Amino acid sequence: MIADRSTSPVIVVAAVIERNGRWLVSRRLKGTHLAGFWEFPGGKCEPGEPHEACLAREIEEELGVHAEVGEELLVSEHAYPERTVRLHFRLCTIADEPRPLLGQDLKWIDRTELRTLPFPAADRDLIEILAQSGSDDARPTGRSR
Repeated sequence: MIADRSTSPVIVVAAVIERNGRWLVSRRLKGTHLAGFWEFPGGKCEPGEPHEACLAREIEEELGVHAEVGEELLVSEHAYPERTVRLHFRLCTIADEPRPLLGQDLKWIDRTELRTLPFPAADRDLIEILAQSGSDDARPTGRSR
């Protein structure tokens, strides 16, 4: 199925959570779009839902922790065959240890591991930025298309 370019993209917000030089990633569940790929935790925004509220809600639902949602790092839009996704990556911090409430795999990875895992195409630019930067330098701002 070819993505209908006349429809609005699906708005997704993802958390870039860094702790001790490692980033938190989760594996997409079987039966979901892009199943088996690794991703930064987050999810789809409801119509009219602010990005900050969406991401805080998604992190609570998926990981059982409260997230402090920070600045936007990057916006990436990608047309998959079945849908177009506009992905907003936001810096986040969490105080507690995340739990995989949906049964998803979770792991903390360092920048050398970023390029070794399969990530969706929409994550490619962020992966490159994080892989090339130290954690203190990984504060890009920009848009990718």
